[in-house]
Amino acid sequence: MKFRPCIDLHQGKVKQIVGSSLNDQDPGSLKENFISERPPSYYAELFKRDRLTGGHVIMLGPENKDAALDAIHTWPGGFQIGGGITAENAAFWLDHGAKAVIVTSYVFKDGIVHQNRLETLVRLVGKERLVLDLSCRRRNGDYYIVTDRWQRFTKTKISPQTLDRLARSASEFLIHAADVEGKCLGIEEDLVELLGRTTPIPTTYAGGARSLRDVYLVKELGRDRLDITIGSALDIFGGNGVKYEELVAFNRREGA
Repeated sequence: MKFRPCIDLHQGKVKQIVGSSLNDQDPGSLKENFISERPPSYYAELFKRDRLTGGHVIMLGPENKDAALDAIHTWPGGFQIGGGITAENAAFWLDHGAKAVIVTSYVFKDGIVHQNRLETLVRLVGKERLVLDLSCRRRNGDYYIVTDRWQRFTKTKISPQTLDRLARSASEFLIHAADVEGKCLGIEEDLVELLGRTTPIPTTYAGGARSLRDVYLVKELGRDRLDITIGSALDIFGGNGVKYEELVAFNRREGA
């Protein structure tokens, strides 16, 4: 297990937001926990220095292209890139230094999995450079994949069968627990346990972590099979729950 870094971009700036507050129909609902005065390249250089591999850059909405390029040009091969990735633009990001592309809404559209789109992406970029974002929210006791900045529920449930089927077309999963993303209220323990028990490929969990104790809880409940990313609780992003140096030290202890 290891900590993976993230750079979340909104309107061209590095931010930490409450994920469920992203709403195109009601922009005033957005809740921002942190807005950085530093460029994305500052964080990319920091993560590169400390060898925090496997991180991701997420573009939350438009106006983020230049900021994303700033990060991935600083550390070519150091980041996966997500946010609006399609068959038309995936090669652009890989050519500019992204290690892999992260895809959600392009594949999970209109509430269902568009297998033809998924197959097209695999042909274009290769399974080894494709990460599926299965970010989810809870409904009636189960977790369902959500799209369109986590506002739209799909009909696809997070289950062993779903994970097995989708793993045939991807190298990794990235899974945000969208109900707790950015709230620093603790992890979704049921989801972590489910993923640790059933995911067949490398998987990164995100959402709700508020302390180093949560990192070790993911390690325990996830059976040492999940990685974790932390945003709003992290001191370099304005948080007071986790120190960046603690996570660097954690990775070194884990041999990551």
